[in-house]
Amino acid sequence: MNVEDLGRNLLTVRERIARAADRSRRDPAGILLLAVTKVFPAAAIHAAYALGLREFGENYVQEFEGKAPAVHGLEGARFHLIGHLQSNKSARAAELFDVVQTVDSPKLARRLDSAGRKLEVMIEVRLSDEEAKSGVAPEGVADLVAALRACPNLCLRGLMTMPPWSEDPEAPRPIFRRLREMAEQQGLRELSMGMSHDLETAIEEGSTCVRVGTALFGKRRKA
Repeated sequence: MNVEDLGRNLLTVRERIARAADRSRRDPAGILLLAVTKVFPAAAIHAAYALGLREFGENYVQEFEGKAPAVHGLEGARFHLIGHLQSNKSARAAELFDVVQTVDSPKLARRLDSAGRKLEVMIEVRLSDEEAKSGVAPEGVADLVAALRACPNLCLRGLMTMPPWSEDPEAPRPIFRRLREMAEQQGLRELSMGMSHDLETAIEEGSTCVRVGTALFGKRRKA
């Protein structure tokens, strides 16, 4: 993809965000556009950075490890881990990323904290019955919130979730709504939910971070 195509896609995505925010009587400035660059090369990050994007999402520690040297010098760029994190990779993740959105256990929280680097984190909540989905069960959220708040190096920002895939952008609305209610119960303000196909629904339900890859960069090549 060339920069012109990316620029057009970015404009379209920003317009979608603005319209959804307007319908919800929200300020679009309060909704973070997280550019998901998994499977794309470091050049895609550079192109998006040149167009003003500063927040990038990656799914795999090992994949981003290969890109990190090429993007290290991008001033103001921040990198979010949005894929499942195994505890044995937590130390390396803490070195590479600024935000880990997928904390799902007190054990992982302690591992990240022990790395000794200040990190922003979110709790991934599993709100579907899909076995392939990661995340803490709803009944474990309160305990995990307490565990994270006891970690001096971790700053808990909010909750994230990954609903089951559906071509219908309305299908995940009940899940998005439930995540918002859970965040309110825990006194958390940030919600990472919504992707290219359902970001409007997520914003209407209170998302503060939409994770957008395909709508910006096109369909991903197989890893």
